[in-house]
Amino acid sequence: MHFSKTLLTTVALSLIKLYTRDEKNSSLPTVRIFGTGGTIASKGSTSATTAGYSVGLTVDDLIDAVPALKEVANLDYAQISNIGSNSLNYTHLIPLHHNISETLQSDEYNGAVVTHGTDTMEETAFFLDLTIDSPKPICIAGAMRPSTATSADGSMNLYQAVSIAASDKSQGRGTLITLNDRIASGFWTTKTNANTLDTFKATEQGYLGTFINNDIEYYYPPARPEGYQYFDISNVTDASEIPEVIILYSYQGLNPLLIQHAVENLGAKGIVLAGSGAGSWTNSGEAVNEEIVKKYNIPIVHSRRTMDGSVPKDDAPEYGIASGFLNPQKARILLQLCLHAGYSMDQIKTSFSSVYGG
Repeated sequence: MHFSKTLLTTVALSLIKLYTRDEKNSSLPTVRIFGTGGTIASKGSTSATTAGYSVGLTVDDLIDAVPALKEVANLDYAQISNIGSNSLNYTHLIPLHHNISETLQSDEYNGAVVTHGTDTMEETAFFLDLTIDSPKPICIAGAMRPSTATSADGSMNLYQAVSIAASDKSQGRGTLITLNDRIASGFWTTKTNANTLDTFKATEQGYLGTFINNDIEYYYPPARPEGYQYFDISNVTDASEIPEVIILYSYQGLNPLLIQHAVENLGAKGIVLAGSGAGSWTNSGEAVNEEIVKKYNIPIVHSRRTMDGSVPKDDAPEYGIASGFLNPQKARILLQLCLHAGYSMDQIKTSFSSVYGG
């Protein structure tokens, strides 16, 4: 059955209750906030607790904690989910996508904000960046400390995210991430440290801007990253429509038959390898991989387990596809979107080649 984009997004919106904050100020821009949970919406047992906390706040609670937001933008909001981001999947991301897309199509809104756990924030940012076609900004914010902690960072991150989404200077930059006074591209940014406030970085590509006394300071004019692509998923109604892609991690003495299990027993339609170095895999593993490609004609993308770097085209075997600068989790999303779009093996290789100039 075919659903039009308008019908699909209207249905998505109707399933999620929207709330409006305060009376509208006609002199201010309007921003919609989408809550998904995470540390920013969590509470600990004491003010010193920075681990072992649990989600317990709604978007409404987060907005209440930042009274100055009403001076930045008119707000309404929707609660998409309220869980840790380690538990998010396409059953949450598809409604989030459709709701944001519908919001940004409206002349009423200047931008959107997503409150999100930091563990998988980079995956949601990359997914939204590739699947929402709008010049209006989407800004994702989270926290590394729960709301009850001394020097909790969530309230300031939310304030700055709304400021970004409300600003005309943010247009044409794609999906953005802001934490710790930094503004970064959702296409490249990754979580680099499990604990510290300055964890979100794009080490090679750099930040797009910063906040000085809560004023937005961009370093560059609006631009999209090299290799940016758009995938239309407006007709996706169910998470099962997104093909299964599994990531396998390299280590000394790895079992070369893991890929066979992933394809034959787990239903993988594509594989991403988190290889050592610049994407290397074991010799015995390469032999099995090549057999799997020949037998099932599935794409295998070679990424890397190192935090930064690139897998050049020449470092991937003839049967494989190099991930370029994309880490395994982002390479997985790009491969899923390519497969959903029905790309041939050559088209998938072309899609990936754009992220390393091949």
